[in-house]
Amino acid sequence: MKKRRNKPTWHPETQAIRIQSERTAHMEHSGPLYLTSSFCYEDAESMRAAFADETDAYIYSRFSNPTVQEFTDRMCALEGAESGFATASGMSAVFGSFMAFLKTGDHLLSSASVFGSTHTVITKFLPKWGIEHTYFDLTQPESVEALIRPNTKMIFVETPSNPGLDLIDLEALVKIAKRHNVIVNVDNCFATPALQKPIALGADLVTHSATKWIDGQGRVLGGIVLGRRELVDEVRAFCRSTGPALSPFNAWVLSRALETLHVRMARHSGSALALATALEGNASLEWVKYPYLPSHPQYAIAQQQMTGGGGIVCFELKGGLERGRRFLDKLELLSLTANLGDSRSIASHPASTTHAKLSEQERLNVGITPGLIRISVGLEHAGDILQDIEQALDASK
Repeated sequence: MKKRRNKPTWHPETQAIRIQSERTAHMEHSGPLYLTSSFCYEDAESMRAAFADETDAYIYSRFSNPTVQEFTDRMCALEGAESGFATASGMSAVFGSFMAFLKTGDHLLSSASVFGSTHTVITKFLPKWGIEHTYFDLTQPESVEALIRPNTKMIFVETPSNPGLDLIDLEALVKIAKRHNVIVNVDNCFATPALQKPIALGADLVTHSATKWIDGQGRVLGGIVLGRRELVDEVRAFCRSTGPALSPFNAWVLSRALETLHVRMARHSGSALALATALEGNASLEWVKYPYLPSHPQYAIAQQQMTGGGGIVCFELKGGLERGRRFLDKLELLSLTANLGDSRSIASHPASTTHAKLSEQERLNVGITPGLIRISVGLEHAGDILQDIEQALDASK
């Protein structure tokens, strides 16, 4: 049976450590790992009641599992959500949050600055089901209301965005959406609930790629959709039938990782701010962008709705595409890999990797210039990260 160890007087970071699935007879201190595909019943009536949703008994791990539920409960506590459904990856969370609510003839309004795979879903796959979309510029929130149509069902935003670190005032966006009865769905991957709580600002749904900062060590894939119970119930109904379930093992890893999320994000944010500050004015760079730098165009918004700037720093190299590649080749400490949010610092060149399938004009429309470099700042000593970047900048001239 599902049991919640949620104490409302505890702070979220305490709940992320202390919320735990039911202990077995062994009274283990750390939550157990339930590696099982299905669950048994004492008698036929108990089994009937479970399948009729008259009890909260577990049925099948594609639907729910005690280890997955522990991770979900912890994420609900952190985000201030009534309910959640964990998925196999961040993209299955994004896709599930779309398909649970959008149907033929509906319209999705989305920020143009989204992850490359999200862009593919919006532009290549949703149209196959007759779902329309319009992109808007995060930096021009005044344009949003005019783009809402009678058939607009959802507004989807990444804030901060990937990879350009653009932000939008969520409270202002929610006010617009409520006037038109439109769902606000926020990808909170870059900030995490340790730094930003969209639901507290009025958002209806929050999605995460738990693969990133939630895990924090580049070990497993995972995703989650969180929000009001009646909305998450729709996501659950879609996902339990279509099958993008989070594995119990990955849920166990992610649940353990949440116990250090606040500590890690404080370190990531502190090092990222130090790095961004040190790089500003470097002769090899056109600009440096970080939400907590006063030079960031939406610095006031970052200060208003975030408690830290996060672990991503972006900069534009003078010399464009070829200089960007030379820079990556000269790095000695930072990893070159298709991930972010790791304990190890990572450098990437979005124009040739995560957003390579966009046309050049599409990339430029969302601020992805040929020389844009995205740094995921890890947990190494901040001085070592800076030293490696500076030597690579010098060596790539």
